[in-house]
Amino acid sequence: MKTIYNSIREEVIKHSKVKNSVLGNVGEWKRSHYIILSEIIKDELSEAEELKGGKKFEIGNTISHVTLQRFFENDYQDKTHNDLRFLKTLDKICIFLGYKDLNSYIQFVKEKKQEKENDSGIAFITKIVYDYCTTVFEFYKNFPNHKTEFFKDLVFDDSPFLERASQFSKELCDRDFQLVTKNNRSNFEVFDIHLVTDEPDKKILESQEFWNLLFKVGETGEEHFVNQLNTQIYFIRKIDNVWKIWDNYNPNAGRLNNIK
Repeated sequence: MKTIYNSIREEVIKHSKVKNSVLGNVGEWKRSHYIILSEIIKDELSEAEELKGGKKFEIGNTISHVTLQRFFENDYQDKTHNDLRFLKTLDKICIFLGYKDLNSYIQFVKEKKQEKENDSGIAFITKIVYDYCTTVFEFYKNFPNHKTEFFKDLVFDDSPFLERASQFSKELCDRDFQLVTKNNRSNFEVFDIHLVTDEPDKKILESQEFWNLLFKVGETGEEHFVNQLNTQIYFIRKIDNVWKIWDNYNPNAGRLNNIK
């Protein structure tokens, strides 16, 4: 509960009625400032729908400046939560903040935290795809050197995907393919990534990718173009608490290898 107390305190300080009062320009509140805060809260609670009727008589619609100062300056512990008077004070502060009561505020914080964690998780998984495509481009730029170690942090060593990709690219390196990057002749773009499957140890992502690549072959200078927009499917797994790419469906995989 300590984090809830801190969150409530922070929200009170950020409340528009508080920020736009003399309190908003004070770095450290004293007794006189808590008197002002008490009056601001009283004015708001007098209009609160949640305190119309019986609840007003149950918990009241004022908070003394002494109680407010104690709430802001004390380091409360979980055991404080058993104090009925303290619970009523928290109810009133949460109503001042625009919530039905303390429980409503706690539920809001939990949902917000969960939403943030979910967004963060999706962002992390999405970043794996972006990082992979960037690494592929760097991998191509090193042709005809076959440096599969580039993928060490992004693709599992024993994955079927790495095995296939390594085989395709090794053939190109053996044929002395070299990527032309001068004047931005080769480039790529990744967009519209979305989550298809979301499981604790497995994620499936679908992406749209545009690859515009120009390869020249060794001494002959023979040119081979790749200009394609396709949908890619990435299978990402968590093994030993590490997320990496396990497999991928690329409808154009091996296209260059078929050029004779």
